[in-house]
Amino acid sequence: MPSRCMPLWVPDMVRLLTLEADGAVLVLEQAEGFAAPLWRHWGAPVDTAGLPALLQTRGAASFSPDRDVPLSLAPVGGLGWFGPVVVRVRRAGVPVVVAWTSVEAKVVDGELVVRLDDAVAGIVLEQRILAEPGGALRFSATLSNTGEGPLAVDRLASAVLPLPADSAGLLSWRGRHNAELVECIEPMPQQRWVREGRRGLTGHGGAPGVYVLGPGADFATGEVRALQLCWSGDAEIAVERDDEGAWLLSAAAALQPGEVVLPSGARWQTPDALAVFSSTGRNGAIDAFHGAVRAMIAWPGQVAGAPATPRKVHLNSWEACYFDHDAARIGELAEAAAAIGVERFVLDDGWFRGRNDDTAGLGDWTADPAKYPHGLGPLAQRVNALGMEFGLWVEPEMVNPDSDLYRTHPDWALAAPERERPTARNQLVLDLSRGDVRDYLFGCLDKLLRDTPIGYLKWDHNRDLAPRGGAGQVAGLYDLLGRLRAAHPAVEIESCAGGGGRSDAGMVPFVHRFWTSDNIDAVSRVAMQRGFLHFLPPEMMGAHVGASPAHATGRTQALSFRAATALPGHFGVELDPRALGEADRFELAHWIAFQQEWRDVLHQGRTWLGEGADGLTWQAQGTLNSLLLFVTRTAPPLDRRPQPLRLPFLRDAGICKVRLLRIAGGQGGHAAPTTALATQMQADGVSLTASWLAEAGLPLPPMKAESVAIFHIVATTR
Repeated sequence: MPSRCMPLWVPDMVRLLTLEADGAVLVLEQAEGFAAPLWRHWGAPVDTAGLPALLQTRGAASFSPDRDVPLSLAPVGGLGWFGPVVVRVRRAGVPVVVAWTSVEAKVVDGELVVRLDDAVAGIVLEQRILAEPGGALRFSATLSNTGEGPLAVDRLASAVLPLPADSAGLLSWRGRHNAELVECIEPMPQQRWVREGRRGLTGHGGAPGVYVLGPGADFATGEVRALQLCWSGDAEIAVERDDEGAWLLSAAAALQPGEVVLPSGARWQTPDALAVFSSTGRNGAIDAFHGAVRAMIAWPGQVAGAPATPRKVHLNSWEACYFDHDAARIGELAEAAAAIGVERFVLDDGWFRGRNDDTAGLGDWTADPAKYPHGLGPLAQRVNALGMEFGLWVEPEMVNPDSDLYRTHPDWALAAPERERPTARNQLVLDLSRGDVRDYLFGCLDKLLRDTPIGYLKWDHNRDLAPRGGAGQVAGLYDLLGRLRAAHPAVEIESCAGGGGRSDAGMVPFVHRFWTSDNIDAVSRVAMQRGFLHFLPPEMMGAHVGASPAHATGRTQALSFRAATALPGHFGVELDPRALGEADRFELAHWIAFQQEWRDVLHQGRTWLGEGADGLTWQAQGTLNSLLLFVTRTAPPLDRRPQPLRLPFLRDAGICKVRLLRIAGGQGGHAAPTTALATQMQADGVSLTASWLAEAGLPLPPMKAESVAIFHIVATTR
């Protein structure tokens, strides 16, 4: 290859590629001597007039290659770059050193497209960056094999991004079944920080992603850069320190060795990565993510990006009866659900042939004749006659060894040659990379949906993958879901995986709801739901009123506290109303009606999160024209009196009318004292300036442990 000399800086020759998003900008430089565009900036909007060339700003550095190798949009290793690479490939088992030889780059209609060619290696990389409504940037990459012979792809990153040298910390989430989305804050790493999934699905730590916090960043202020990968399998999110003093952020599907091998002329595309920059703290990043995700959702009967249809309140039968049900019992449960205002009745696990516990039946998707002698049709019709939609639980990706399907097709299960087949929850995983497996599953589900008036599927996935199945398993799942959605566009689908084990943007084009956790304990749910909202919008967040004591933790909580905690999400019920006393049934019906009254406010606007003094957390949902504010106390107060709650997002809202709708929970023992202002807020509301609410704070009434104060706020002038 010809040598590439460092060009002299001539200001008029600086060629920039810029892509603007709401409140953010990306700037790349096409420098002479470099094929791949070089990173100049990702952050707040800037004026690039008179900008010097990047190489003019970089002098010689000790113990470095004589030829400068700055960070490019598509970094490759082996010739002087030692950071994360965008691509790693092999031919005939030999690693290929990649060096881009030509480039085509353009920005058209809010999308940057860069095509890089390595004529020696025989590969072409096309990278796309799209500015999404709301400020997110959507990154993707496609690698084509233009050489002779097969090409093994070991790594293809969706994005490699620069982070500023003053980045202060990382915000991420970990979790397990019944303990999802545990928030973790840690300082920036001095080596390499990796969040990697190896279980074959997203996992109980939530979406594969990370928030990078700038100096002093909090919910409302400071710079935040965040990324999430739109992928439902193994993923690698990494942040590492470069020895030049800054940090690099990369995201990629974690490929297994040898699983992606491209014949000559074939190509492989990465999952998309959503990257956001916010100058208004975590909440700005949350809003940008929500905007990008909402543009991907296709609600029944609508095109992708249309506003959400009203989220029907539903009752799920699982904790009401587990496997112990039959047509008569479920019919009575449905009647009890309809009586309290439920709009959708979902029949959970236990309805199909041989399914009396979790040891048998998965794969044989026909109604159990002992429980439903006439099939599911009469039950569904009864549910419809009660004014509710009928929903059904399925777990299509799984098979029990004790099933007709497995006895007929043991080869359809994921397995390692000549190794044991480890079960989990007494089940194995079907190989969705096989077309015949997907055809069988589609046939079963299609028949169910055609024969029975089913408007909703709760799609479950109750084990980690061992062996993992790789990217082909994820692609097969997406193909099956896409085929089913095309055949039955009016059917809603919920994604569940042992609770919150697969809640990610990769599933968003195919589903309408995520089950946040099998743990419905309201105290546990407060933190889980806040973690969920950092990546996905509230109308997709399954949030139920569970039984007391909670089945997952054994803790007892007031019905009003359980209901208020569930209100911000897609509201539902996970208990048997017949087991409640008359007063509790009446109260639950009241909360259902309350949620139905306010759901359009909760699910159509923005979400703001924050923290108050003495252990309070808060969130607001809606628009400045009408929003609900939830102030939550989980533990007893330590201070004698509550301090005012600052609401920075209201700063420019003019005059705000504030009404205290109710305080939920905190029952038992002595009643909490109140204040004259709280009494006035409950009666007629009070008007306060937005600047006061933002800087001095909203005066709060005293609150006991496990209680939620719910306010309605309207900006009357702006």
